Amino acid sequence: MISKKEVEHAAKLARLELTEEEKEKYTEQFSKILDYFNQLNAVDTEGVEPMAHVLPMKNVMREDKVELTYNREEILQNAPLEEDGFFKVPKI
Repeated sequence: MISKKEVEHAAKLARLELTEEEKEKYTEQFSKILDYFNQLNAVDTEGVEPMAHVLPMKNVMREDKVELTYNREEILQNAPLEEDGFFKVPKI
């Protein structure tokens, strides 16, 4: 069970100002959360493989291959303004 003093300390660290009513409410809620974690800790997980996601997933990556690239002159042909090999845009 978490104490009201611990809730006040956590609120201070988070720079939160809590009313007395909120302190009471959060003390009760945090205690319920911790009780639930204690229930989860009691579950026998021997032989259960840890997982990061409930569905079997793997990274799907494209093949790393060299492809034809565009040259700068071709790209800059479409630019309304160009300067020193770069797109020129108005100052903001």
